[in-house]
Amino acid sequence: MDLDVFVATHRAEWDRLDALLRRQRRLTGTEADELVALYQRTATHLSLIQSSAPDPRLTGRLSQLVARARSAVTGTRRASWRDVTSFLGHGFPAAVYRSRHWWVPTALLSTAISVLLGWWIGTHPEVQSSIVAPSQLRELTRPGGEYETYYSSHPAASFAAQVWTNNAQAAAMCLVLGVFLGLPVLWILFENMLNLGVGLGLMSSAGRLDTFLGLVLPHGLLELTAVFVAAGTGLRLGWTVVDPGPRSRRTALAEEGRAAVGMAIGLALVLFVSGAIEGFVTPSGLPTWARIGIGVLAELAFLTYVYVLGGRAVRAGDTGDIDTAERSASVPTAA
Repeated sequence: MDLDVFVATHRAEWDRLDALLRRQRRLTGTEADELVALYQRTATHLSLIQSSAPDPRLTGRLSQLVARARSAVTGTRRASWRDVTSFLGHGFPAAVYRSRHWWVPTALLSTAISVLLGWWIGTHPEVQSSIVAPSQLRELTRPGGEYETYYSSHPAASFAAQVWTNNAQAAAMCLVLGVFLGLPVLWILFENMLNLGVGLGLMSSAGRLDTFLGLVLPHGLLELTAVFVAAGTGLRLGWTVVDPGPRSRRTALAEEGRAAVGMAIGLALVLFVSGAIEGFVTPSGLPTWARIGIGVLAELAFLTYVYVLGGRAVRAGDTGDIDTAERSASVPTAA
């Protein structure tokens, strides 16, 4: 593309669009139709320049012009409860469902690694002694020891809030840092699995694995699922950098990134539920079967929510991204 010729050809259209946007009086019907047509053409011009002959100053000017025109055409839009309902009923479960081919294998592989680590630690006393001194091990694993009192060491409300904050931060880091080829996500995931594996190994070595599982499973099922979803989505975002598919890399990252940000909000709500279970149910006096049953019900409810509502939304064309009308203008990319 000869940029100078392109600018000379279309400058009058851009100036006319700018003039219409600056009008103080109400536009006539003819002028409104002209504004819409010029907005559509200018958006196409912007996409062509961005893909063929990017020029920072011209791109900045046209981006601002297109944004002003879009606001004039669509009007100012305010968030409403309908947006919240749409997000929770369609957008979030659709985004999680679309990422299932990433987070389900991530969950299975991570769980297997954690179990193997737990078996290795639990069957090798020399590994246990390298982690913690024998006297400390007894204190950690004895009835009423630190593993058991950890969940009741603080008031339930403040403990639940602290757990929720920590887990939401970890999930958000997985989602955001995935753009760095997924490498930070793998490290965060390994740290979580290592901590779980150490607990499994040390408590099993003391013959108290049932107690440990009774404390972890009520909240851990939902909590770990949320972490796996975040990690899988972060890895998917990292792979998008490597292979954007038929889309341009910029468009692919924008689409997947927006879905990931929305997922961070949704997962924060999921982790709020798991944090409440960890703060109020795990240390409660309920029988072990009742506490684990609550955790299993919460996990089944989330999976049903994702696979039923999310699957239905995806089949209807929802991707978890924002509405088409609110996205930046773009031109089709050849496959």
